[in-house]
Amino acid sequence: MVTMTEQTGNTGRTEHDRHIEGAGDRERAGGAGNAPAGARADGGGRYEVVVVGGGPAGLSAALVLGRSRRRTLVVDAGEPRNAPSAHLHGYLSRDGMAPADLLAAGREEIARYGVELVRDRVVDVTRDGGDGFAVRLAGDARAGGGRTVHARRLVLATGLADELPPVPGLAERFGRDVLHCPYCHGWEVRDRAFGVLATTPMSVHQALIVSQWSKDVTLFLHTVGEEELTDEDRRRLDTAGVDVVRGEVAALVVEEDRLTGVRLAGNGGEHAREVLFVAPRPVPRTQLAVRLGARTDRTPFGEYPLTDERGLTSVPGLWAVGNAAGFAEQIVNAASRGYRAGAAINMELLMTDLDAAGRR
Repeated sequence: MVTMTEQTGNTGRTEHDRHIEGAGDRERAGGAGNAPAGARADGGGRYEVVVVGGGPAGLSAALVLGRSRRRTLVVDAGEPRNAPSAHLHGYLSRDGMAPADLLAAGREEIARYGVELVRDRVVDVTRDGGDGFAVRLAGDARAGGGRTVHARRLVLATGLADELPPVPGLAERFGRDVLHCPYCHGWEVRDRAFGVLATTPMSVHQALIVSQWSKDVTLFLHTVGEEELTDEDRRRLDTAGVDVVRGEVAALVVEEDRLTGVRLAGNGGEHAREVLFVAPRPVPRTQLAVRLGARTDRTPFGEYPLTDERGLTSVPGLWAVGNAAGFAEQIVNAASRGYRAGAAINMELLMTDLDAAGRR
């Protein structure tokens, strides 16, 4: 399997790296001067909220918290799930925007309200002896190693990674003409010759869905046996006009940096295709939630923390939003979940402090 997170390779800094470094420079130059009174951490390591993950969900939560005058830190490891994509779609008013540009805009917005953002990775989290959390960062040589920060509330917006089937050439084309989401990319590749790489019987549903965007669709069974298709699957595929091809896919055919076909193993030959849809195996980044003892739910798309409608897990003070809480959260949904969690956390902290002051 090949796990897709950020396109780093051996080419140096990515576009995402440049955006986040630029945002950090801007924040160091002027962000602190614009911060509301009390918006910075006490002693450099105590926050009201630490958000782990700087994607749309985490930034949205941080934006609400910053505007609520909460001392907030965002820790971003710089591994956005949609890094291979050139554009995002389906987000009202931001359709067609580059994902890196959306994140850069979000970082600039949270800096206006005194929210701190660091490019780092959380390597451990524990209870700090009270109802808060001790969050240990990896750090680097320039920063003198990792440090531990403390938070009254913790938001996990760590997302997930896409694990691709081990077909030669697949990872290199992912996000270009090897795609996974027709709602994200279907319009841009409409009416072309589609292939769908089956890895489970559920791939039938993917083939049926993408037939909305093209009437030339071939389902390559790959590792799925023909006997695994139900009578209903066959009927629907036939009605939708989807061709079904037996045999394992050995490689992609690429000419002049474009996908032109799919090569089957053995004597299966080549099939001309311009786009290949695949369903990666989602790998939730839920280690921190599990470490803190959060209850989880096992789904066909991975194991995720159980949350209420606001994003609160079974662990008091621990919240999960975006793809850290579920597979089906698109960017617009993730941002909405982050917003909801941010507002709920602010209200919870407010009531906790008022009740504590009233008992004195």
